[in-house]
Amino acid sequence: MNADDIRLLREIQNGLPVAGEPFQVIGERCGMSGNEVLERIRVLREKGVIRKLRARINQRKLGITANALVAWKVPAPEISAVGALLASFPEVSHCYERSPVPGRWEYTLYTVHHGRKREAVLHEIQDIARRAGGWDYTVMFSTDEFKQAPAGPVSLRGVNGP
Repeated sequence: MNADDIRLLREIQNGLPVAGEPFQVIGERCGMSGNEVLERIRVLREKGVIRKLRARINQRKLGITANALVAWKVPAPEISAVGALLASFPEVSHCYERSPVPGRWEYTLYTVHHGRKREAVLHEIQDIARRAGGWDYTVMFSTDEFKQAPAGPVSLRGVNGP
């Protein structure tokens, strides 16, 4: 790694700018072209310096504040089929299985739903429940956001630079 790589890593660790050409913007900040930024990122990924480069969308800034977890009470023999069906609905962003707690929490499948208004999300969930076979379910809306930021800047001191 050289000083340009370190400058690039410091720039991208805080996220990509919201722009039509984000790598060009980063390049301008780092004194290189957008194509050079992409090439350096590719090389750093091949070397294992960068493991992932992914998008993270701040839903709340987009007005998506009605986020619901739905717990479905589905018997074990039906979980695979019902899980596949629930996951097929475009309104479902995540669908997964969890072990029930007998006598305390009998829910086995979970789906996650997002929208701008609670009423609209509830309507979608009711429609899905009807179309999926009327399984018992409970809806829990999130009230707080706990993780939506990178873990924090990584110290690059001592790695071929200041």
